[in-house]
Amino acid sequence: MITQRPEVASTRSEVGHFEGDLIIGARGKSAIVTLIDRTSRLNLIGDLPGNYGAENVLACCIELLERVPAELHRTLTWDQGREMARHDDLANAVGIDVYFANPHSPWERPSNENFNGLLRCYVGKGTDLSVYSQEDLDVISHRLNTMPRRIFQWGSAKDRYSAAVVALTA
Repeated sequence: MITQRPEVASTRSEVGHFEGDLIIGARGKSAIVTLIDRTSRLNLIGDLPGNYGAENVLACCIELLERVPAELHRTLTWDQGREMARHDDLANAVGIDVYFANPHSPWERPSNENFNGLLRCYVGKGTDLSVYSQEDLDVISHRLNTMPRRIFQWGSAKDRYSAAVVALTA
């Protein structure tokens, strides 16, 4: 549970603490995985061709988190959805600790909820999300990751994240 998550994840003082969720498409027939770094607000978006069962969500999360240096696989906070039934396999595959928010408590994953709202500007609510390929989602992700943000004095999420990665190797 989220109450057992390390306090550092709440302080937003280091990158590598992610929040995750699904965006569900029209008639519940399609979905997209969203992962957001709490500190830098860097997003990773993955398509789920077929269905959004635990197997597909596991594979998608592994693929997305493999884009991140292993040193930055710290925590992932998810809601109580059954799509994360294979969370132990995810933890073992990529070396990340998985925590769950309390039921009906979206404010415990605020970065992800905010990002999902931004993403809806590109993939409208109630639309068929299966029309978006991973390449399409990567373009949207890049656009949102490079968008200037007031919270970062008009720097971008990618700027913040890149600086953190450089600091790891310095």
